[in-house]
Amino acid sequence: MKIYIVGISCVGKSTIGKLLAEQLGYLFYDLDIEVQNYYQKPIERIQRECITLNGYREKASVVLEKLFNLRENAVISGTPSGLKYYYLQVYKKCKKETEIISVHLMDNPNNILKRLTFYDIDSNLMNVKLDSDKKKRYLKEIIADLNYFKKSLCRADLQINIEKMSFPQITSLIIDEIRRCIGVRVNCL
Repeated sequence: MKIYIVGISCVGKSTIGKLLAEQLGYLFYDLDIEVQNYYQKPIERIQRECITLNGYREKASVVLEKLFNLRENAVISGTPSGLKYYYLQVYKKCKKETEIISVHLMDNPNNILKRLTFYDIDSNLMNVKLDSDKKKRYLKEIIADLNYFKKSLCRADLQINIEKMSFPQITSLIIDEIRRCIGVRVNCL
């Protein structure tokens, strides 16, 4: 089984995905990291080589397909456009061939703002302090992203609101919802 975690940037896909994978005894893959490993370049450099962002998504979807086709059980942390564009085509194709369940993580924009992270062109984490003006601007961008990706993220099999929940509560809720959704017990180690 593959559990495909989607949601907007900084909602907690990677952190929750890692914890969920540990709890289930599954492998964990972060699509961004796997794309960088596959192409041996930082994401922003790969994006700059592509004429359009869609060109980048097409390249990244090659990696997503490889992850979906792994034989092992895995949790895969996707991108905000994880159920849109080329990613959606790969998801639909692979879902016919293997057991994949998609999980859309949702949270309050203010909580997401607190988790914002910034990286340079070489994917190195940057320490950025946000003043009140930058916080307002980024909050508007988060809200715009929520609205922009809303329709595509609603395609996920499960919608999980993580607002006001601890990590153990979130992973337990995801497991319970997967059990309910697929009608079988998900083995937890």
